[in-house]
Amino acid sequence: MKAAYYTSTGGPEMIQYGDLPDPEPKEGEVLVKVAAASLNPIDTYIRAGTVNIPRPTPYIPGCDLAGKVVKVGTGTRRFRVGDRVWGSNQGLMGRQGTFAEYAAVHEDWLHPIPDGVSYEEAAAVALVGITAHLGLFRCAKLQAGEIVFVNGGTGGVGSMVVQMAKAVGAKVITTVGSAEKANLCRQWGADLVLNYRTDDAPAKIKEFSGAGVHVWFETQREPDYDRMVELTRLRGRLVVIAGRQARPPFPHGPFYVKDLTLYGYAMFNATAEEQRRCAEDINRWLAEKKLHVPIGRVFKFSQAAEAHRLQEENTLRKAGTLVGKIVLVPD
Repeated sequence: MKAAYYTSTGGPEMIQYGDLPDPEPKEGEVLVKVAAASLNPIDTYIRAGTVNIPRPTPYIPGCDLAGKVVKVGTGTRRFRVGDRVWGSNQGLMGRQGTFAEYAAVHEDWLHPIPDGVSYEEAAAVALVGITAHLGLFRCAKLQAGEIVFVNGGTGGVGSMVVQMAKAVGAKVITTVGSAEKANLCRQWGADLVLNYRTDDAPAKIKEFSGAGVHVWFETQREPDYDRMVELTRLRGRLVVIAGRQARPPFPHGPFYVKDLTLYGYAMFNATAEEQRRCAEDINRWLAEKKLHVPIGRVFKFSQAAEAHRLQEENTLRKAGTLVGKIVLVPD
């Protein structure tokens, strides 16, 4: 099969494209003919060597995929040949990734694709959708009528937070850096959209929320805990998902006297059952058109190095040249 892969860590130029052996599904696995995969910041961190995890050599990157089951291993129960499926959590814990024509995936990490949902949409929603769902509902236990703030409303996770919060009847405040992005967030139902370049965000958050937000969902790599604590109301919840190397100051006193709770988590630590509960809601919202997956660029697998460069420009260097997810498809 054709695949993007690398044998040692480094820059995007380490990624090669060529022939690798077709995988065979083991017990409990299915063989998926990959129709689409999506790129996430974690993929670039693994490639760069800043996240050191066990990986086979050669290593195929990619956590997310969508495609069709073409073969099943012994003991599989949930899927049959011909089923359309999506999933995440590949390319981790010693597993091969998804930037290839075929992927052998344990059925526990896969979910059915609803009718009317494209392979590209299903791949793009995978990691970011599950991440947003875990933070909002497993951690923060968001309820209808509560107010959520999320930094970066058109980012991969941020766009999912905006739409999922609205799907359950919450109110949403978010930040963006342009009028184009602001219009997108309003289309998704955001109640207050702030331009972080021009607006006095803290003042406007206070004005809208009164006593403060119920849930602060932080997507930035260097969180400002003083601002987060100040703008979250009594017994509010703070959720953080980024900044592996971050060591920001923490306002211990103001935090505890407001009875606040801080949640930090990594999506790939969630069990298959926890992820499946997320996927059930995601599939329902996709089918009901309550969840729209912004796709910024589509590359071929042979262009994986170029896709990695674009992701890094926006994740690490804040280029602002990407709105939505990067999706890769077979050549």
